[in-house]
Amino acid sequence: MKLAVVGTGYVGLVTGACFAEMGHSVTCVDIDAEKVSKLKEGWMPIYEPGLKPIVLRNFEEERLLFTTSLAEAMADAQIVFIAVGTPPGEDGSADLQHVLAVAREIGDNLSEYTVVVTKSTVPVGTADKVRVAVGSQLALRGADVAFDVVSNPEFLKEGAAVEDFMKPDRIVVGVDADRSRDVMRELYKDFSRNHDRIIFMGIRDAEMTKYAGNAMLATKISFMNEIANLCDRLGVDVENVRLGIGSDSRIGYSFIYPGCGYGGSCFPKDVRALIHAAGENGYDTKVLQAVHERNEDQKHVLFRKIVKRFGEDLSGLTFGLWGLAFKPGTDDVRESPALVLLNALVAAGAKIRAYDPEAIDAARVELPDSWLEDGTVTMVRHQYEALEGADALALVTEWKPFRHPDFRAMHEMMQQAIIFDGRNQYDPYSLKESGFEYFGIGRS
Repeated sequence: MKLAVVGTGYVGLVTGACFAEMGHSVTCVDIDAEKVSKLKEGWMPIYEPGLKPIVLRNFEEERLLFTTSLAEAMADAQIVFIAVGTPPGEDGSADLQHVLAVAREIGDNLSEYTVVVTKSTVPVGTADKVRVAVGSQLALRGADVAFDVVSNPEFLKEGAAVEDFMKPDRIVVGVDADRSRDVMRELYKDFSRNHDRIIFMGIRDAEMTKYAGNAMLATKISFMNEIANLCDRLGVDVENVRLGIGSDSRIGYSFIYPGCGYGGSCFPKDVRALIHAAGENGYDTKVLQAVHERNEDQKHVLFRKIVKRFGEDLSGLTFGLWGLAFKPGTDDVRESPALVLLNALVAAGAKIRAYDPEAIDAARVELPDSWLEDGTVTMVRHQYEALEGADALALVTEWKPFRHPDFRAMHEMMQQAIIFDGRNQYDPYSLKESGFEYFGIGRS
């Protein structure tokens, strides 16, 4: 099939590359001419394991193309995916201006039956707005061209997006017409050879499914963080509690790891958007509001532990920081707990030596140039460099190289052997026997 994918961000690029890998002809569209030019040269705008070789291979074999022209991409395309950003507004609502702008441009260029698919995470009712936007432009042209709108939300984990796309556990498709249902079934048939993973439902149902899924996962995280904070006050090791409740098949082990809060482009934005949507419809989402508030506060838990140990004035102290991305496997620092901690430490007078396997460049953009120039924050290229002369280590992102470090070498290079473990990666008992002071989440 011939596909057009509008947007070359996280969702759009993964979607376009993976469909091309399955043999479809895909043209990705972006209004940023410089970005399109760099993509053609093999540059990747994001770090995602396994993505670059797929993009390069399919571009070389001309199954994956990049352009700034939607009209060019839509020529003979049977499906157009809208995969542009929906940034949060100040009130938590999802900003649909880019989605609807694309919809209007689709209407300007539609010449034959096409399925218009919203791939971006959008509020319930967005497909209706897309349908109106496309239809209004057709009316202005005096054109009578059939089209259908479909909701096909993505369920991709950053750091495992390619695998999630190629081997999905479910494919949610919201449709309201048999014709578009048949087109989408044909598109995804090769992803369901082992068993049918496609779940067809109403369009609004599909839009809600995406939000509800992310909100549920965020709820599990915030609930476990709440329990961890209580464990801190009761002298309980939350890791034993986690194992005890996770063994219950009704609960399971996924997303019950305590830590210093969730971040990224999905959970925070989607929880706020759902709270906003509920408010617009006269409903008070008490649980979701609590999930959001717990997470915002949780990002400061590690800093409060540091202040309790060192005092409020951290002048003259240096902290090694392991992890800048909001999670391992990505260079995404949006709403990262690591940057919240970094900013709080600097505000209290501390200096930072920070390391991340992939997110150093992305983090630089988020920090004041003066901090980087005057040595307040030093970005290093090796994890142990971050510990040279450090009074303590704060681990915030659980990258695999951080799991089994050389503690003996760390003890020798650090000014003080103190670890603040924001992801409970280490055994506090063995560390204390090795001469470290240890502070975890719900176990110190």
